[in-house]
Amino acid sequence: MYTLILSISCSVAVSVLLKMARSRHIQIDQAIAFNYVMAGSLCWLLLGPRPETLMHTTAPWPLLIALGLLLPSIFLVMAKAVQQAGIVLSDVAQRLSLLLPLIAAFTIFGETATQGKLTGIAVALVALAALLWRPSNANAQAPGGHGGALAIALLLGVWFGYGTIDILFKQMAKTGSAFPTTLFGAFVMAGLVSFAYLVLRRATWNTRSMLAGLLLGLLNFGNIYFYVRAHQIYSENPTLVFSAMNIGVISLGTLVGAGVFRERIHAINYAGVALAIVAIIILFPR
Repeated sequence: MYTLILSISCSVAVSVLLKMARSRHIQIDQAIAFNYVMAGSLCWLLLGPRPETLMHTTAPWPLLIALGLLLPSIFLVMAKAVQQAGIVLSDVAQRLSLLLPLIAAFTIFGETATQGKLTGIAVALVALAALLWRPSNANAQAPGGHGGALAIALLLGVWFGYGTIDILFKQMAKTGSAFPTTLFGAFVMAGLVSFAYLVLRRATWNTRSMLAGLLLGLLNFGNIYFYVRAHQIYSENPTLVFSAMNIGVISLGTLVGAGVFRERIHAINYAGVALAIVAIIILFPR
């Protein structure tokens, strides 16, 4: 269980850093690029990958290419979605992406749909709805909340992108002993895509953004590493990992928002935190 707790903590810390970035004049796209420099370096130093094995015909190149494109792209899509549709709707789209890996758990990964698991999923979805609940006027006042086809397309991109990445990380967990090399390859691919994007945009490099990116990379490495390890430990119960990660992040994020950023949290949101704990207890293997 400690792997999930560490992954959730790192994920929330990433969100806090990104939330603080705007007020500290940090360029998000540059921070994302240098994040992969740090994440890739940590993977190399701590996990001992063997990049030469990626030249074999059995190397999971479709997985590496998919993650290499999706990991940096989803950051940018999320940032655009916040601008076009607002923070509230973008956050809802990201968290509702939980539905995709839950479906995949039973259709792709062959998990058995027992009554206990279905009950846990139902409680998890109710918890998610309670955690995301906001008064009707909060949606109306969400900054940057614009309608139109672009906003809808971006929200769908957030929903599909985060859900697909969750599924791909589960696939990475199945690589077993090749996991360090696969993870390293994904970080390298994502870094190459990020720096290519910046070069094409002729970005003006910013030292503050680079340093913030290195810190982001430390947290992002922890988030992804412990998330994939959780999938390996609970390989027979992907529903637990998918659900615990998503509702765990938003539960802790809700509490951090209230305690650190003085965000107003309603009783229904706190009820969602309680239901999230109940859902994890139901889903946890006995």
